[in-house]
Amino acid sequence: MTFTADISGERLDAFLARAAELSRSAAQKLIEQGAVLKNGKKPKKNDRLEPGDIIEVEIPEPVEVDIKPTEMDLEIVYEDEDVLVINKPKGLVVHPAAGHQDDTLVNGLMYAMGDNLSGINGELRPGIVHRIDKDTSGLLAVAKNDYAHTMLASQLKDHSMARTYECIVVGSFREDSGTVDAPIGRHPSDRKKMCVTERNSRNAVTHWEVVKRYRGYTHIRCKLETGRTHQIRVHMAHIGHPILGDTVYGHKKPELGQDSQCLHAGQLCFRHPRDGRPVLVFAPLPDYFTEVIEKLERMN
Repeated sequence: MTFTADISGERLDAFLARAAELSRSAAQKLIEQGAVLKNGKKPKKNDRLEPGDIIEVEIPEPVEVDIKPTEMDLEIVYEDEDVLVINKPKGLVVHPAAGHQDDTLVNGLMYAMGDNLSGINGELRPGIVHRIDKDTSGLLAVAKNDYAHTMLASQLKDHSMARTYECIVVGSFREDSGTVDAPIGRHPSDRKKMCVTERNSRNAVTHWEVVKRYRGYTHIRCKLETGRTHQIRVHMAHIGHPILGDTVYGHKKPELGQDSQCLHAGQLCFRHPRDGRPVLVFAPLPDYFTEVIEKLERMN
């Protein structure tokens, strides 16, 4: 592939990422590997360009990963040439791991999308932009190409991708809304868990509002400002209101028939990677969630 620089003073890696629709890191990797020439010579990634500079790049074919495509009934709630949004059911694992090699969302996407997969970082795979836990239901964005992946990932980084969750928590709130601003890091003694800590942590901010109060429980809506692992679960437990059914961060025994968190990603809003138009997607409350609400209504 050959490109001609058009902006004076632009860094080579930034230009290449823009022109070839790559991530910045992927562009830098190609330069470091010697796959890029500037006016016939090997450049540095921070070289500044002048209009008319000729940039040649050899992009390797994506490497196929050893993931078995598996037919499954995926609920696609939005799709175009660049992006699709999946309404993930509770209990479905996102990525293959020990104990889940062929029955994950990635396996299903490999089957459904065929050759239309992200090759970001040189690896052929569905471009899942963000994750949700196995036992969390709801919306998950998937990028169909490297450009869309890069643009959506940047929205996650600058907090402009809005993700809103519904959950039932234990206990009652005095206030109608609030914010939990507490850093989250790995638990010091249980590496499978996260916790609020100042040590080796990252900032985490969750905004919440009460939807309805019940006897002993509250239906709340949470909006993520950041996206740390288990963020809502950790933050709610931290303020004394663990999510109903969360036996990892909350009560150890199942309540109201729930043995996993009652947490649903119900709304996702982002700027379309091609034209910047707002895309707003909703996923209604799933059956397990509405059944809990019906039980709480009867208890009131």
